[in-house]
Amino acid sequence: MKLEKIYKIKSKLNEVIQDMELDEVKKSSLELMETSKAAYLTTIDSEGYPITRAMFNLRNKEQFPEFSEFFSTQKNKFVIYISTNTSSSKIDHIKKNPKIAVYFCDPEDFKGVMFGGDVEIIEDMAIKRKVWLDWWTRYYLEGLDDPDYTLLRLLPKSAQFYYRLQKVQFEPGVE
Repeated sequence: MKLEKIYKIKSKLNEVIQDMELDEVKKSSLELMETSKAAYLTTIDSEGYPITRAMFNLRNKEQFPEFSEFFSTQKNKFVIYISTNTSSSKIDHIKKNPKIAVYFCDPEDFKGVMFGGDVEIIEDMAIKRKVWLDWWTRYYLEGLDDPDYTLLRLLPKSAQFYYRLQKVQFEPGVE
């Protein structure tokens, strides 16, 4: 009876330790999202091959301080927005297969976090307006209303954090 009680206490203690580690992993993941120079977006092409490209990391507080308040008000603190050209191949990929991955990293420390899930194309102009900068007219000549301006949103379903040969999986947005 005593031994069984000890095992239960030990099991509960291990759960508490894992939860503490998970909290630290989530905190580190958010820090990577806010400091990574680029967001690496992976889509699947028409032949089933992954295609990865560097995109603006709109979560980077130094590069895009204008969006800090917007991201702080999001219900899911791991939400990812990506602006892109409607005419780009990635939009064709997404329309055929919305499953994507987005990777944020600190390459000097070999630390990274990858988020996966189904991406959605945002049509809501109120949201598109909040995730818009006037200097983007170099990419979208007609400005915010340019039909070539597309905003993507990923509410990640899965996450994998990598650091020091360790991998920790978690569900973003689940407390």
